Amino acid sequence: MLSFLISYFKQYGYWVVLLGVMLENAGLPVPGETVLLAAGFFASQGHFQLLLVMLVAAVGAVLGDNAGYYIGRRVGRAALARWGRYGGLTTRRLERFDKFFHQHGDKTILVARFITGLRVFAALLAGAAHMPWRTFALYNMLGAILWSVAISLAGFFFGHSWNLLEQWVGRAGLIALALVVAGLVIAFVIKRRRAAAAEA
Repeated sequence: MLSFLISYFKQYGYWVVLLGVMLENAGLPVPGETVLLAAGFFASQGHFQLLLVMLVAAVGAVLGDNAGYYIGRRVGRAALARWGRYGGLTTRRLERFDKFFHQHGDKTILVARFITGLRVFAALLAGAAHMPWRTFALYNMLGAILWSVAISLAGFFFGHSWNLLEQWVGRAGLIALALVVAGLVIAFVIKRRRAAAAEA
């Protein structure tokens, strides 16, 4: 994978970074994080400028997420309302989903970029929940900058151990996802117990 990406970097330069990150953040199955790791390593070899890699990646992430947000706002809600019940998303659950994004959407957008799976879908979900665009744009930009800097630096300093680096970054994202799921389950259980105690 690394040699494959480096050959593309040599041909197309920073465009590979921009498009890879942008398409992933727009919701397409493109390995944007892997592209950015490889670009950081390429910079450590003197072929890219590290700061420019970070800037291009942040711009790509912001553009991709805004595209995902727009799609989610225009199409996602109707699609979820129509087809969501087949996946267990009833009207009541969609209302809870909207409430969650209104209460915790800013933190979700900021952190989701570092979590496997959520990075791809967070913007779509935010748009579908009609999260205010100004709030989304602010936290999306902050998250894009932090993520771009962190992943670029990881590739820059540890790219010589590529297999280990790719595994470590992937596992970190999965661990973060597991923690989020566990937190949601615990919060749900606590809420149900409190509701049952109040009824008693």
